[in-house]
Amino acid sequence: MKRLLLWLLILTVLAWAGYKGSVWWLADQRMNEARQALNHYGVLERGAIHSGVRGRLLLKSSQWQDFRLTQPLTVPVAELTARSPVSLVTLLHAPAADESYTLKLEGLSLALEATMFRNWVTAQGANSDGKAALFALSCARDPRQRLSSGDLMRMGIGEMTGEALLRQNEEGFYAELITDELGSVELNWPTAWVDWRAPKEALARGSLDITLRDGGVMRRVAAWCAREAGLTTEQWAGRSVAQLRLGLLARGWLASSQLLALYRQWLLEGGELQTTLRLAEPALGLPIYTEETGASSRLGAVVYYNDASVPDVFLLSDSSPSAAPQQPVFTAQQSQTVFAEGWLVQPVAAAEQWLGQKVRITLRNNNRVAGRLVRVTDDEIEVARLVAGGEVAYPMQRAAVAGFEVWRRNRLLNSNDNN
Repeated sequence: MKRLLLWLLILTVLAWAGYKGSVWWLADQRMNEARQALNHYGVLERGAIHSGVRGRLLLKSSQWQDFRLTQPLTVPVAELTARSPVSLVTLLHAPAADESYTLKLEGLSLALEATMFRNWVTAQGANSDGKAALFALSCARDPRQRLSSGDLMRMGIGEMTGEALLRQNEEGFYAELITDELGSVELNWPTAWVDWRAPKEALARGSLDITLRDGGVMRRVAAWCAREAGLTTEQWAGRSVAQLRLGLLARGWLASSQLLALYRQWLLEGGELQTTLRLAEPALGLPIYTEETGASSRLGAVVYYNDASVPDVFLLSDSSPSAAPQQPVFTAQQSQTVFAEGWLVQPVAAAEQWLGQKVRITLRNNNRVAGRLVRVTDDEIEVARLVAGGEVAYPMQRAAVAGFEVWRRNRLLNSNDNN
């Protein structure tokens, strides 16, 4: 009996050592492949490799130095989690395999300096194709002088910090980047499966839901840039909108007045902006019409600003360059019941898998709290709500939660589901 136990112990130790060794070797191979694939853009340092028995891989003290930047992006902790140790080995051995995973990047940090961007933008405000830039924010009396890292530093932002999350499962691909200084961006790609060895193939398929939150920084940028340019904030926003109009004209398009007004509103107030992109289509899927298309037939893109639907967001093909768009006047319509989105009831026990998503929680006292799910523990559920361009966290006791719902798009709803 003792000999049997001894053999079992030896086999366990050998299996554990074999697992740790194979994970380390496979992770090192995949990082070498990534380093070679990215060597035209920068230098990737993988850091130290660690693994756990529950299907976790940790990279500590990693770093990315982009050739266009003077400062590196540091990643103190990168955590890759699979469903099991076997799934982790399979994922590392064949990255294209249909294995679900979650990748967390914690403690992201990028120090700023005045001469940080070596080739951020040309003096003429043109892109690599020689066309006028679309989103060019000027912070000087000369409109050709763009917002720079030096401006951010003078605004009190000396470093950009935050965290990132990538999640791939049967429902699709989800990614988010949350910064402490510049807001956040969320990408939700329903039914998509991204093969990191050939990511461009996935870009050509399906639609991508994107959510931008400025975290209050746009008001600071508007006030700073307007002061530096010797303008009022309204005048500064008007100059930036004119730059967008010129950039679209250079590409043969005219913006609808509502699109220009939405851009002006975002520059002045920031907030939360949601839309759907189709990366393989012209203008990222934004509807493009001709002058001959009747006004009643011009359906705008699906756009939400601070949870209000924004109508008539589209482009016109520039068949008559002399035509000038009307002065934009921003209006937003409260979203109505549709058959493509709504609240999906989910068990509270599954709340952790919806981190980063828009949720609605009903408490036992019948109060409701809606916002972005930011933290789930054994005792608490925390939701962040948008308030004046920033986010305020609302922790709630898990025992007090009576109902848990998730806002989902691209699903068929009954008329009483979206209330």
